[in-house]
Amino acid sequence: MTLSETIDRLETAHLMVRGAEEWDGLTAALADAYRTRDDDLVEQLLPPFLQSWRTVTHYVLRDTFDSAGISVTEPSHPWGIATLTAFGVRREPVLCQMDQVDSADQVGAAVGAPTLLTFAEAMRYYAGCLASLLEHANGQQEQYTN
Repeated sequence: MTLSETIDRLETAHLMVRGAEEWDGLTAALADAYRTRDDDLVEQLLPPFLQSWRTVTHYVLRDTFDSAGISVTEPSHPWGIATLTAFGVRREPVLCQMDQVDSADQVGAAVGAPTLLTFAEAMRYYAGCLASLLEHANGQQEQYTN
């Protein structure tokens, strides 16, 4: 499976669950809850928000990732979607800007909350992670065939 096909399936699977506007609406609502320090709303929105992203990756895209030689495990980062591994290389797409995240930040902390990515931004970041894995995997496969 090519990188383009994998990325198309990734985006299609997420759009089957929610439209881009709905994903962005959830992101905006959660970001607003953090900004206003509405811990009750954060507590209400955060689990389904994260679980939606993770469920699509772990279950809906299972065959796609298997056929690309990518294993999917739980994320290590609180804003991570999953840990993706191929040929010993690991990538973890996340739902926030990484340059603003301190390793000490907690998912539920209202103060210093990370800047959440829009659906399009999250897809670009996710696609970059996949590109890195698949390029490495293709390089490894070429080594085995030469």
